[in-house]
Amino acid sequence: MAAELQPLSYQDYMLNQQQKSRSHQIVKAVTAVTAGGSLLVLSGLTLAGTVIALTIATPLLVIFSPVLIPAVITVALLILGFLTSGGFGVAAITVLSWIYRYVTGEHPPGSDQLEHARMRLGAKGREMKDRVEHFGQQHTS
Repeated sequence: MAAELQPLSYQDYMLNQQQKSRSHQIVKAVTAVTAGGSLLVLSGLTLAGTVIALTIATPLLVIFSPVLIPAVITVALLILGFLTSGGFGVAAITVLSWIYRYVTGEHPPGSDQLEHARMRLGAKGREMKDRVEHFGQQHTS
């Protein structure tokens, strides 16, 4: 005969949930301890390797420092110069591309603001011209 399934009581359900929760917490703790221990071992190995490398490299750095320091400064300046030059080149190409699109009638981003500013400057110019003419008429009369 097949066993009939009986509904779990509330107490049985809660007990089952607590057991699942405990096993889940144990798995989390074991995983955390394993990962933390591995990282701690790697940290120690890295520290030991750094100390050994520094011990070996220090005499070489002291011997070659009169040459290395100017060389590092020179290389840093060269890299900075090339990066700056490349950045200015990219900026120039971007600006020329924007101007070309604006002149050919396309509407690149920001062209509406440029048109608005041009209209305001033109209006202010006409206003100043009118003021100067009015001022000139007052003082010549």
